[in-house]
Amino acid sequence: MTKIAVLGGGSWGTTLADMLCRKGLQVGLWVREKELVDEIRVQGENTWYLPGIKLSRELLVSSHPAEVMAGSDNFLVVIPCQFMRGVLNSIKDLFPEDPVVVCASKGIELATLKPQSSVINEALKGKNPRYAILSGPSFAHEVSRKLPTAVSLGCQDESLGKVLQDTMSTPFFRVYANPDYRGVELGGALKNIMAVAAGISDGLEFGHNARAALITRGLVEMSRFGVALKAREKTFMGLSGMGDLVLTCTGDLSRNRQVGLEIGRGKTLEDILSHRKTVAEGVKTTESVFLLSRRLGVEMPITEQVYAVLFENRDPREAVEELMTRELKTEH
Repeated sequence: MTKIAVLGGGSWGTTLADMLCRKGLQVGLWVREKELVDEIRVQGENTWYLPGIKLSRELLVSSHPAEVMAGSDNFLVVIPCQFMRGVLNSIKDLFPEDPVVVCASKGIELATLKPQSSVINEALKGKNPRYAILSGPSFAHEVSRKLPTAVSLGCQDESLGKVLQDTMSTPFFRVYANPDYRGVELGGALKNIMAVAAGISDGLEFGHNARAALITRGLVEMSRFGVALKAREKTFMGLSGMGDLVLTCTGDLSRNRQVGLEIGRGKTLEDILSHRKTVAEGVKTTESVFLLSRRLGVEMPITEQVYAVLFENRDPREAVEELMTRELKTEH
């Protein structure tokens, strides 16, 4: 695997493209905004999404997908979840037959309530994509600074998973293979809901006890939901579940936690999102998971209360009271 096309020029796509390029691979990065491409070429950094990080001079950056995708059989897709289907449909003809598609985005499509694997397979129907998912506790700014990071690579084809594991790993970026791709992708999506909840709790100054409870009971919800969609419960105890959950619920670099913090401090969701350039996937994921959990009959009390706060104007304090006064149960 010597040539990789990275589709998506946000902080995470830029970080992964630069990391693989510095490893010695031939990498192209598709950035949708031409003005940002021009700026990257002049300044040598992605000032919109990854300021202060100098990018490899060997990295091909272009706003033309055909230029980036030409000659590649391997694609790292880092397009925001809710735009994934539309973007892939628009560039479908540029993909070769049987492409390797590694998804590094997180979420569940709101329009269809489908996970990323299904969206990609449907958008590239006829191309027979071989799918994998990269997920885990990994802030882009820390990876870009070569700080030690470990993630999961979900791939049902174990031989392909081994190739991708070797390709993606570096001395500071350790990749663990996992055949349960569904569990890996769901863990990455669901933890964003819990990060919003943890942010709301912190914004209300409810303390460390409350945050720890949210993380722990949030993991229960994630596992319950995942098993209903044929994922393995054990996967949620790993990097793409518990690992990513702890990071996004406690780290100040978490966009979803920051949204929750501002809500807990009294701001409206509309005002928060209107001032953000980056995407907080947890907002739309809360809506899609809430609707899908109702369809599946899966009990998700934290998700229900986050949904009520975000979309039904429920007072955050009332939402916490609702959680604390539910019928008492055994833990397991």
